[in-house]
Amino acid sequence: MTPMNPSTSFSITALSPLDGRYAARLAPLRPLMSELGYMHRRVQVEVAWFIALSDAGFAEFKPLSPGARTYLLGLVKHFSEVDAAAIKEIEKTTNHDVKAVEYWIKSKFEARPELQSAAEFVHFACTSEDINNTSHALQLKSSREQVLLPALDKVIKQLREMAHRYADQPMLSRTHGQTASPTTVGKEIANVVARLDVARDRIAAIKLMAKMNGAVGNYNAHLSAWPNFDWEALSRRVIESPEPLGLGLTFQPYSIQIEPHDYMAELFDAVARTNTILIDFARDVWGYVSVGYFKQRLKAGEIGSSTMPHKVNPIDFENAEGNLGLANALLRHLSEKLPISRWQRDLTDSTVLRNMGVAFGYAVLAYSSMSTGLGKLELNEEALAEDLDASWEVLAEPIQTVMRRYGVQGAYEKLKEVTRGKTVTAEALHELIRSLEIPQTEKDRLLAVTPGSYIGKAAELAKRI
Repeated sequence: MTPMNPSTSFSITALSPLDGRYAARLAPLRPLMSELGYMHRRVQVEVAWFIALSDAGFAEFKPLSPGARTYLLGLVKHFSEVDAAAIKEIEKTTNHDVKAVEYWIKSKFEARPELQSAAEFVHFACTSEDINNTSHALQLKSSREQVLLPALDKVIKQLREMAHRYADQPMLSRTHGQTASPTTVGKEIANVVARLDVARDRIAAIKLMAKMNGAVGNYNAHLSAWPNFDWEALSRRVIESPEPLGLGLTFQPYSIQIEPHDYMAELFDAVARTNTILIDFARDVWGYVSVGYFKQRLKAGEIGSSTMPHKVNPIDFENAEGNLGLANALLRHLSEKLPISRWQRDLTDSTVLRNMGVAFGYAVLAYSSMSTGLGKLELNEEALAEDLDASWEVLAEPIQTVMRRYGVQGAYEKLKEVTRGKTVTAEALHELIRSLEIPQTEKDRLLAVTPGSYIGKAAELAKRI
């Protein structure tokens, strides 16, 4: 499809920041999920169905010539804003958007006798939803493959690299906000990567469904024209055959007038779950920046605060968190509303579906902000080391565990008495270790442990992700 004119993508009067302030960052998504993208896919579906009908073996509709096929596929390939505007002009008269697409396609048959003679096979036996549900699935397919997953993959790649880079860097854990057994920076990031890998695969694995079975899902009109023809097989072939002659989707055999939208709910829930993981991470990074574990690289000319010149705020992670929340609010409404329809059809899904691009837009915007923020982070090894050196109480865990191994009675209670609510020093712990009734080799091993070396398998786990 011909790219959109950038001048139409920017407006200081836009109601949505996606088409105003953040328009440039969402340029790849806009041609796919906008009304232009929706019209483009409707034309694609109508053309695919028209060509398939010509190949179905009907005496009344002979197979199209190679030239006619090339011309029709060209309407799809070269669809532009000018074409979309022409369809909108027709819609002013029809007051029906799908019918406007049908009339626009027929208008392109002028001076082409072969196509003019077959014009009544455009939109043949179709209800509007046969065109709309397939178009929505194609929009989601292209958006998922071309924009959403690549943006998410970029974040996962950055996190994986950080997990490996910082695999050996000790860091104090803070369970319940309190000092806890040390880990490594890389291992904490690896935890996020492991979760995102699973979540990403679930998004990618969801089959995008489509139906082309008429007004209430029974091929009524189709069979009235050719009662003995296998319309279900033709519908499946058009939906599942690869593009450009097919749609490359998964056939939905049972429906009312609309495709049930269960796959959409599954997809939107999967994206929302992924976003929740990233909200969790954004808040953690915000905290790590706050306590000084990470610094942020400055960009020339940037201002952190209008009154406090020393500040470098974690705005990218805050922006990501806010937009992930907006995305999830929309995604969850979509997943809860869309599978519900009164009887064989109501129209409440139509206006809601037009916000799929808004939901994806906020998610992609958040991934972009997250990626930018990750690119600014610099590890503050000094702050991490100072925190660890001030937290010798975390070694109460290994000491009492070794005491338990050798049957020292009341191991936990003894360490609790020495450490809880007190400032614990290395000297105090070493004095306790030397007094224990355990083998000298174990004493020597415990005496060698520091908060920075007590990291278990953290480094190994981080490097393995």
